[in-house]
Amino acid sequence: MRRAFAPSARQEEGTGEEPESGTLRTEFAFELPRGYVDESGTVHRSGVMRLATARDELIPLRDDRVRENSAYLSVVLISRVITRLGTIDDVHPGVVEDLFASDLAFLQDFYRRINAEGHTRAAVTCPSCHENFAVDLSGGGRLGES
Repeated sequence: MRRAFAPSARQEEGTGEEPESGTLRTEFAFELPRGYVDESGTVHRSGVMRLATARDELIPLRDDRVRENSAYLSVVLISRVITRLGTIDDVHPGVVEDLFASDLAFLQDFYRRINAEGHTRAAVTCPSCHENFAVDLSGGGRLGES
């Protein structure tokens, strides 16, 4: 299932902020820190991740690999929501398994940011000086857990 957004609704890449036109942005571009190296030695760094659905978070729980090792949940989940990685359109758990650890950590963080209401920043006001600023509300926890 792919959902797209109108080209006029584009926003700054990776910010997670909703466009002003009121349309829902469901796909987010990213750039891996190191990149996935395929069998031919080609490095794939840019990609697209879509918002996760409830089904995306539930189906991996039935996977035998996840049942044997709960840490594998993030591998299966990430592979379900990446729609493209470089020239690769079929991103499956085997591709995610072969990512460098820093790239997997990046994708886990990216997943959390775009699926937490589109961003992890909140506007706040200092009670002392009444200055407005943004704070990052991202926290720990594993993928697929609230």
